Amino acid sequence: MAKRDFYEILGVPKNAPEEDIKKAYRKLAMKHHPDRNQGDDAKKSEEKFKEAKQAYEMLSDPQKRAAYDQYGHAGVDPNMGGRGGPGAEGFGGFAEAFGDIFGDIFGGAGGAGARRGGGGQQVYRGGDLSYAMEISLEEAAFGKETQIRVPSWETCDTCKGSGAKPGTSAKTCPSCNGAGTVHLRQGFFSIQQTCPHCHGSGKIIPEPCITCGGAGKLKKQKTLEVKIPAGIAEGMRIRSAGNGEPGTNGGPSGDLYIEIRVKQHEIFERDGDDLHCTVPVGLTTAALGGTIEVPTLGNKAEIELPEGTQHGKTFRLRGKGIKGLRSSYPGDLYCHVSVETPVKLTEPQRKLLKELDESFRNSGDRHSPNAKSWTDKVKDLFK
Repeated sequence: MAKRDFYEILGVPKNAPEEDIKKAYRKLAMKHHPDRNQGDDAKKSEEKFKEAKQAYEMLSDPQKRAAYDQYGHAGVDPNMGGRGGPGAEGFGGFAEAFGDIFGDIFGGAGGAGARRGGGGQQVYRGGDLSYAMEISLEEAAFGKETQIRVPSWETCDTCKGSGAKPGTSAKTCPSCNGAGTVHLRQGFFSIQQTCPHCHGSGKIIPEPCITCGGAGKLKKQKTLEVKIPAGIAEGMRIRSAGNGEPGTNGGPSGDLYIEIRVKQHEIFERDGDDLHCTVPVGLTTAALGGTIEVPTLGNKAEIELPEGTQHGKTFRLRGKGIKGLRSSYPGDLYCHVSVETPVKLTEPQRKLLKELDESFRNSGDRHSPNAKSWTDKVKDLFK
């Protein structure tokens, strides 16, 4: 069976530059990689993957490509005396391209936050820190400025940041030769990972500093000024850039995230930008009606109770809630009436209540409309 043309396999013209050939191979390798194709099409995808791999291996090497352009497949077939053929000669270009694809599929060998620094060492961004701050509902509503104590790192005075015992120095890591990374190769696979001996620093310290243990820095505490914005809610986070853990090999520091926890309030419950509260009302006040005073987060307000106010009645006070971070107007305050039954009655009070109750009974059901409705429903249930 005749072999397909390598340029046709990759879908590029014969005069295509090396970069276009590499891009075409990356696209095909991503599409047909065995780890991305399972099931009935797995075998077909694997064959296309191998075909694209062979084509790129030949066309990525200038000598093999020249031989292929002049003699065709015979020029690169080792069984036919060609100049090419799979081998170490063309491995470098293929491994480089396949390494890029391997990183695209599996997320890369260096890990998030890693980049190349001076001298080939891996430079890592520091980790983020989290700080839980508990504030009151009033502070969440109106904002506040406060201070917090968080961990920080300072250069060790003993070793001046080198991590080595005074009078000694760090040595180049023999495992990675100072690069901070090592390469693992198996066949055409080439995986780069952080050196396990020096942890990416490119150096090892035979005699660590006694003060810092070889870290070159000491953990301290620092005070930060924090501004809590008005309207912040439970669970929101405030980002303090650069106040996380320090980076490695000169990498940038991480960030500090201040997570807000709002204390439970004695009176109010927050629901978005709205507030809810329960207002206890005496039996006679609920029956006769009148003006009652209710609290708000700012000061006080008044509610006009109509005569015969029932337990559970809700009154809405517009604009007495909280103005959220993304809100144009403040929310509302909902006051839920809780009618209180008198307790610890004296004998004269009991006598008066009995007389009042007798008066209500003699007047029929017009004083207790809800009770009459409920009684009628119960009677209908047992018919």
